Amino acid sequence: MNIADDLRPHPSPASLGFRMPAEWEPQEAIWFSWPSGNPQNWPGTLHRVEAVFARIAACVSQYEKVRINTDPAKRDAILSLLCKAGASIEQVELFDHVNDDVWCRDHGPIFLKHRESGEIAATNWEFNGWGGKFEPYLNDNRIPEQVTETLSLRRFDSQMVLEGGSIEVNSLGQLLTTEAVLLNPNRNPGLSRREIEKELCDMLGVKEIFWLGRGIEGDDTDGHIDDLARFANDNTILITTERDSSSPNHQVLAENRERIDDFCLPGGSKPEIVEIQMPAPCLEPDWRLPFLPASYVNFLILNGAVLVPVFGQKEADNNAVGLIGELFPNREIIPINVIDLVKEGGAIHCITQQQPA
Repeated sequence: MNIADDLRPHPSPASLGFRMPAEWEPQEAIWFSWPSGNPQNWPGTLHRVEAVFARIAACVSQYEKVRINTDPAKRDAILSLLCKAGASIEQVELFDHVNDDVWCRDHGPIFLKHRESGEIAATNWEFNGWGGKFEPYLNDNRIPEQVTETLSLRRFDSQMVLEGGSIEVNSLGQLLTTEAVLLNPNRNPGLSRREIEKELCDMLGVKEIFWLGRGIEGDDTDGHIDDLARFANDNTILITTERDSSSPNHQVLAENRERIDDFCLPGGSKPEIVEIQMPAPCLEPDWRLPFLPASYVNFLILNGAVLVPVFGQKEADNNAVGLIGELFPNREIIPINVIDLVKEGGAIHCITQQQPA
């Protein structure tokens, strides 16, 4: 039997009328997986990482619910940190879902919404620590099952490995992804491009897959789309570029920029392509990641705001925040310095996952 014949039970979510909403559509909550305290994950940096988490969660709580997967032993400490950060505690819900790591975008459930009834469901993919790079990950792989059981949501399981940070959708049934991740043999070596595309369409209710190439330097994920290109709305794509020809990101991003010119909307028209420059290199020579994967498109869209990662580079940060503000004129733009989080390999979008309203 071909592995693609047994990826999930039938019928598919798409055939039942479900789809993955775009991030700008109404949300009920944002999910986090709180830092576990595993000393292997946070060698002397836990307090700084938790401070960034608290700041981000506090901002989210002003607009919608905050739902946190965590070890029950950490409940009191988390609430204390959130209070200090100014969170609306009545908006915070803690769940006894023990996690290994913090990247909820990748290991958490990817939520669906029924086109007619509005029922919320979730997809549960296999998670293998970004191609087996980081262990343990068994608790993280169980998070979607725990979340759907806790919320009594319908769940659709797939045997395909997929991280949420590797996909980006609009509301027209189009999905962006990268060859560097989904065609990487460390994820699904038995699946072809066509089989992967079919599973994405069946599970997420999308109709078209558009492929970019490689990711930015320092990205442990091999090249997630949420550091490269994002939909700002159905007709606008924000894509990362690098002017400095000496940068290891210059050629990679130039190739992706060239590819995106071939993207067409369902009626055949072209979207507006907006370029956003990378920050200056964030270098940590003595760190695990000497070249940090810092990108301004790793933002998070909320019901009334956009949380934008910044990196302590005044001019570049201001330019990025201003540009993103022009693309989201009806949302408050909130910059958050995430340099302590990027040292661990990700930013705002990576640690969050939206649950549709």
